[in-house]
Amino acid sequence: MKKKQLIRRLVLFTLSLTLLAAAIWGGAYLKGNSPELFASPKTTEECQKSFDDYLNNLFCQQVTSSTINLHYTLKNPENYGITEYTVTYGDISKESRQAQVADLENIRSALKNFNFKKLSLDQQLTYDILSREVETGLSVTGLSLYEEVLRPSTGIQAELPVLMAEYAFYNEGDVLDYLALLNETKDYFRQILLFQMEKANNGLFMPQFAAEDIISQCRNFIADKEKNYLLDTFDNKLSAMAELSDQQKESYREQNRRAVQEVVIPAYEMLIQGLEKLKTSGKNQQGLSHLPKGKEYYEYLVTSYTGSEHTVEELKKATASQRAEDMTEAARLISGQPELLAQATSYAFDNQDPTAILQELQTKMLQDFPAPPDTAFTIKYVHPSLEEYMAPAFYLAIPIDDISQNAIHINGSSQYQKLKLYTTLAHEGFPGHLYQNVMERSQGFSPMRSLLGTSGYSEGWATYVEMISYSYADIDANLAQLLMRDQSALLSLYATADMGIHYDGWSLEEMMGFFGEYQITDQEVLTEVYQLIVEEPAHYLKYYIGYLEFLSLKEAAKGMYGESYSDYRFHQALMEMGPAQFSVLEKYLPEYYEAGK
Repeated sequence: MKKKQLIRRLVLFTLSLTLLAAAIWGGAYLKGNSPELFASPKTTEECQKSFDDYLNNLFCQQVTSSTINLHYTLKNPENYGITEYTVTYGDISKESRQAQVADLENIRSALKNFNFKKLSLDQQLTYDILSREVETGLSVTGLSLYEEVLRPSTGIQAELPVLMAEYAFYNEGDVLDYLALLNETKDYFRQILLFQMEKANNGLFMPQFAAEDIISQCRNFIADKEKNYLLDTFDNKLSAMAELSDQQKESYREQNRRAVQEVVIPAYEMLIQGLEKLKTSGKNQQGLSHLPKGKEYYEYLVTSYTGSEHTVEELKKATASQRAEDMTEAARLISGQPELLAQATSYAFDNQDPTAILQELQTKMLQDFPAPPDTAFTIKYVHPSLEEYMAPAFYLAIPIDDISQNAIHINGSSQYQKLKLYTTLAHEGFPGHLYQNVMERSQGFSPMRSLLGTSGYSEGWATYVEMISYSYADIDANLAQLLMRDQSALLSLYATADMGIHYDGWSLEEMMGFFGEYQITDQEVLTEVYQLIVEEPAHYLKYYIGYLEFLSLKEAAKGMYGESYSDYRFHQALMEMGPAQFSVLEKYLPEYYEAGK
């Protein structure tokens, strides 16, 4: 089994746009204004207006730092006062990374100028989210070389082709921006190689097997230069533009062909050559804890990725506790209904029509979740050249000013059996990523909110509702519960292994010993699991720890409201608060929950 195929079995992911904003500081890659530009206002009205002005100014600076971020965030940037911007992938130069510390400190200083008590409830929520994100970014000052922008599944080289293929052409200006971006690819990849050389010179280059994975992936993408899928996707999008003449379309097609064949493909070739030279320079073939400050950096990643403020030790205990609960409940179910064990592998579930499944989920979820605003979705399939490296399915975030551009991408090489497609589409669609995104976009948040939040919220939410979706499927209720508990326990194993490898320094043999306790002993598979976790530190935690945090929030709400608690109101409050760190959600949950009575 190839390594990139294995990850599709284990975890789902939504493509992140932050990487292509050159987010060396993870979720806290923010440009800051000088604090004196926003003097402390006097009245409540002045304070609230000044805060909104500050957020809007910050949003415009941040969203234009990457044209891909800008395009995927706004369909009509001119409506937000953005009429001029530099077309760029972003900047990951040494100077840019150093400037981030000053930017974050400027934001921290600016926030102190506002009287928190005079802000509205929604503004206070945004203030707390932004403040925590800044503090998280500043906690890792001096460790930017520990960041890895080339990762087999979620790295720049993996995400760039998909993001460009899905780059919507709303008008001719988008075509021009797209072509300008393609022509920047080689310069951007040159920055990436300089960054990798800097990492190598400081003993922080990736393991050799990770470099070889990325090299193989890049070669696969450029294997057929004459039929690269960026040619077909561009032609298809251009054909749909009635406002362009045939002559204009032909001119743009030729420009795209030159850009792909003379810039993009050579950029990937350059990256391959650079990584070939560097691939043996990695000093560490194991987890982050084997690097001088790797454990400290991993703690930052856990906080940044998951949105949880618990320590790694606390998260290890919580993970083990939930796994024990899941396995105990599974044993109880089997004890009371022994035939469930056989049914878990022999039951039939024949609905494999993605559209029909999503329509069914939209109906069944309404008993537990508020109805989403009217929106549409399309089903797309991953291009064959990317199937080996892509997830079973993924959803790309929509512009905040147009919730109609929803697409769920399905990997055609995935062998969906029984409930797998059903629960995958719940994760990616309803009531998962698609639902959460359209609900967020319909709340009237400050535009800045679209750039804040954590992967732990979005992936934790999608995992949380994926577990709920087992109860929506038309199978025996106890069987559904058994399958859900099994999936939850499986994900917990990967989460524990992630923390064991990167925080406790587990070797391959130690990880194999851990999985052996659960009768998982295939050495070839476990070697690949080990390498995947080394390549993508804290990746699994976004899903599982986020999931646990939502379960914890639910238990807290049940404790507060007793018999008056309802899942519907709990989910309504979460959607009205939107993405945030979990300590922030816990702080504001009572006010939003009670407002929904």
